[in-house]
Amino acid sequence: MDGDQAMSSLWYVLALVLVGSALLARRAPSGGLMRMAILWTVIFAALLGLFKAGEKFGLFSDRMSGEGGGSSSLSSSDAPAPLPPARAEGQALRIPIAADGHYWVEGMVNGTPTRFLIDSGASVTGLSVTSARASGLNFDLNAPGVSMMTANGKIDAKRSTIATLAIGPIRASDIDIVISPAFGDVNVIGMNMLSRLKSWAVQDGEMVLTP
Repeated sequence: MDGDQAMSSLWYVLALVLVGSALLARRAPSGGLMRMAILWTVIFAALLGLFKAGEKFGLFSDRMSGEGGGSSSLSSSDAPAPLPPARAEGQALRIPIAADGHYWVEGMVNGTPTRFLIDSGASVTGLSVTSARASGLNFDLNAPGVSMMTANGKIDAKRSTIATLAIGPIRASDIDIVISPAFGDVNVIGMNMLSRLKSWAVQDGEMVLTP
């Protein structure tokens, strides 16, 4: 409901109240009728002034936009947050820490752009179902899988292999991975990828990967 519709509704309600008051006042003396008319005029003016003041200061529009679930705020919160750019220094890749306190990096899985969370606590690299399908990986969600323990409990995952994984200047081939709907939209670079590097460490707030 916008401001014009709310104003129209207010007019209708007050009109019905005035009509009802007039019908009740038929039995009242003329002096009482006059006092009632003045009273309702004052009430109407006060309500109108309150509505105008609330509209001026955004009281009604803010409430309605909040309860209506504004699509712009919802879509902006769901969209991937922009990442601080990683940069190559020689053969090494320096990844700045993101606003959420994690290290995220844009990579390529079989030539398909894929965003990864670098997680040294994960023993194996994992892909979301969406990313795995976009990369053309072979897997069957209905086939027997492996049970894994995560921070959110025990999950079922499917095994597959990435032919090529690229992160900046770093390239790797034949990476064993797991795929699970439980990952949501998050892709993780785990220790089976990090252990292939010459070194990886955090320096001055950046994750440094050296192939």
